Amino acid sequence: MKNNVTILIVDDDPMVRSVLEQLLQRKGYNIKGVDGAREALEYMKSNKVDLVVSDISMPVMSGYELLQVIKKSFPQVGVIMMTGYGDAYSVKEALSLGADEYITKPFKGQEVALIIERAYWRFLSSQKAVPVNTKTSV
Repeated sequence: MKNNVTILIVDDDPMVRSVLEQLLQRKGYNIKGVDGAREALEYMKSNKVDLVVSDISMPVMSGYELLQVIKKSFPQVGVIMMTGYGDAYSVKEALSLGADEYITKPFKGQEVALIIERAYWRFLSSQKAVPVNTKTSV
């Protein structure tokens, strides 16, 4: 089932991107890595993406800006934000903008795997949700 889930990794650090790609591919996910927010949005326009794992601090367009665009244009996509700054402001800002989860770098593989799993299960449950009929008949 996981091989039907595509995760887009967005980080301008090729080493971080590579570590995450390898870790998540071993867990059975389809992975695409890009080095910036604009490239991520271009990719998302023509490819199915279920989850995005994005760094916050990137040149040209920040992860916060990317998060806002994703939530507006692709509301069904889960977003996990990562940063080297583990302060309360970064966490609060990411979550208030709609991030589903938050990862602090440096991270441990097992920790990231658990966070991705939580987001994956949330994604699965949202796909199985049945819309509620709000019309009432008289």
